[in-house]
Amino acid sequence: MKTIDEPRLRDIVGENNIKSDPSDLYVYGSDSSVHQSMPWVVVRPETTEQVQKIMQYANAEIIPVVTRGGGSGMCGQAVPAEGGIILDMKRMNKILEINMPDVYCRVEPGVVDDDLNLALKPYGVFYPPTPASSRIATIGGEIGNNASGVRSVKYGATRDAVMGMKVVLPNGDLVSMGAHTRVEASGYQLHKLMVGSEGTLGVVVEAILRFVPIPEYRCLGIANFDSLKDAGEAVGAIMGSGANPSMLELVDSVAIQAVNKTMNLGLPEVAAALMFEADGMVKEAVDYEIHKMEALCKKCRGKDIQYSYDPKERAKIFMGRKKLFPALSKYDDSLASTSLADDMAVPYSKMADLAGKIHEVAKKNNIIMTAYGHCGSGCMHTKILMDTDRQDQWDSARKAITEIYEFVHSVNGTTSAEHGIGLSKAEAFKAEKADSIALMSMIKKGIDPNNILNPGKLMQAPDNWVTATDLRYSVHT
Repeated sequence: MKTIDEPRLRDIVGENNIKSDPSDLYVYGSDSSVHQSMPWVVVRPETTEQVQKIMQYANAEIIPVVTRGGGSGMCGQAVPAEGGIILDMKRMNKILEINMPDVYCRVEPGVVDDDLNLALKPYGVFYPPTPASSRIATIGGEIGNNASGVRSVKYGATRDAVMGMKVVLPNGDLVSMGAHTRVEASGYQLHKLMVGSEGTLGVVVEAILRFVPIPEYRCLGIANFDSLKDAGEAVGAIMGSGANPSMLELVDSVAIQAVNKTMNLGLPEVAAALMFEADGMVKEAVDYEIHKMEALCKKCRGKDIQYSYDPKERAKIFMGRKKLFPALSKYDDSLASTSLADDMAVPYSKMADLAGKIHEVAKKNNIIMTAYGHCGSGCMHTKILMDTDRQDQWDSARKAITEIYEFVHSVNGTTSAEHGIGLSKAEAFKAEKADSIALMSMIKKGIDPNNILNPGKLMQAPDNWVTATDLRYSVHT
């Protein structure tokens, strides 16, 4: 561990924006993943100039720097695997501009997603990538992970919403990327490269984001299925039909049982349920989409189909999906819900096969796994429910993850749809991207020759995620 020049950092950001107490360092040593690793110091900048000075110091002294937003990442991106400085960006939380004629807003990276949408609402627009963690997720973190959410099927992910940005490079230089225009054909699209780079290439200090009109009409429906295969066929039928859903979500039997147990929702405990939504400015157009999806669900043996425009009814239909993540933690008091292989994506035609494979592999390895997610985007979420005190359960989880990713890659799927790689998915990521890892490493070295920005992540992360850092759990052999 190198000596940190705390007086110099205090001169940059002020006495109250340096944290080095062990209790603070412990809190900042983990995110929403299974990983834990202590930083050497936490620094909270408030301006771009402060970020530049911090990076100049860190680069000269070869000190690792890990940027952090809300800490909601599930793969260890914000865990300082090699120590160093945690750069807490939450104080840079200003909405700099809302430009209605040109259809963009400019924000600092510490702006919380829900706060941005609250500010946009009076203008009749919204920022669409919104992930499930929007109450705490910051725009900078969403850019780092290329986050998305339930409406990504229609509105896209973060990369689709970012028009430009300002970035502080490892040496402290400030660079503008992208443009204030919707299209740009000048040179390399460097701002797109930064999206999904997980803080390994630069520190985003400002982002230009597009927004879209809030729909006048929104209708949400649900269909139940007696088999995952039928539900998967419905997904493929809907997406292949030319339908334009604004949401298409799958939940399996484990997920349904979890929300029934914890929230007493009384949902039919079928093999799978499919939620489908359409939105727009013209009710007749929304009706057309809903009826089209309803007919396709029926054709694939969907039953008990209901749908509603009423906000309260829609909230009731969606409640099981909205509260699913916390509900899984209460599925069995002896088991913890862990995020490991949690957001792979496959072609639509393979969604049902993947869900079936997840259940098959879980049973084989004596753990419980659920299959749910943004199936309209091809994204399948899983959570592994296991006794985290037992080493054999971690061993089983690793075997299960390996088998699942082997299947995902065999059907031309991808390792991560929206949560990123960090530490937890490095082995699968490197297997998938084997022929481009060297190129990514060259880009990293060219921009960050001293390897100070989030070292030990993505292609640098060790294959064994169990030993990549300390685990946030007390494991007994």
